[in-house]
Amino acid sequence: MYNTDIPNREELPSTAKLIRSTIIAAIVALVLLVTVVMPAEYALDPTGAGRLLGLTEMGEIKEQLAEEAAADEAAQMVAVNSSADQMAAEVSEPVMAEAVEEPAPASEAEVAPAEPEPAPEPEIAEPQWQDEVRVVLTPGEGTEFKLTMEEGAVARFSWVSEGGPINFDTHGDGGGQSISYEKGRGVPEDEGELEAAFTGNHGWFFRNRNDNDITLVLRTGGDYGQLKKML
Repeated sequence: MYNTDIPNREELPSTAKLIRSTIIAAIVALVLLVTVVMPAEYALDPTGAGRLLGLTEMGEIKEQLAEEAAADEAAQMVAVNSSADQMAAEVSEPVMAEAVEEPAPASEAEVAPAEPEPAPEPEIAEPQWQDEVRVVLTPGEGTEFKLTMEEGAVARFSWVSEGGPINFDTHGDGGGQSISYEKGRGVPEDEGELEAAFTGNHGWFFRNRNDNDITLVLRTGGDYGQLKKML
């Protein structure tokens, strides 16, 4: 039976070559860690390459899913602990109202002429929305909408979840920067203003944690370029 010949000492790689190969492999592994693994798994993008490759958004979604799962478990524990406390009824002491003496009616001569009633204030018109979107989310499904905004620009928004509450994360990214403005779990609706901390994309990530389909209605207006659906 023939076996492979044992190489000579001259054919074996030298110690210097082995060290050089090890250093090159370590550098390649470090580059992959910083540009691929960290953005895709942990949403950490120190070089900005992950954002260009679309890996940072993948990592952000994974982080959001992990946070939502932990928040759901914590909310269930709080609901169990608070249900016992809510059973105790709070009894407040009755407050006795002081008797008020009514003034004696004045004679016709003493009655002063009635002052004219002030004119009613004009009603404030409802804000006009520039964009309105409706999307149906199945159980566990998520979606994301972003506004293109300049730094310091202010946009008005109003959204409602028809069919059940929803989880949301208001955040922004652009130019290698990212920010989280507000997060919520089990919220049926919200409205207000969104001021851009820097130039880029700013908006909302929504996820349906109900056992049934829900309809999300989002309305926006104000100082922004366009409303984009990211997911």
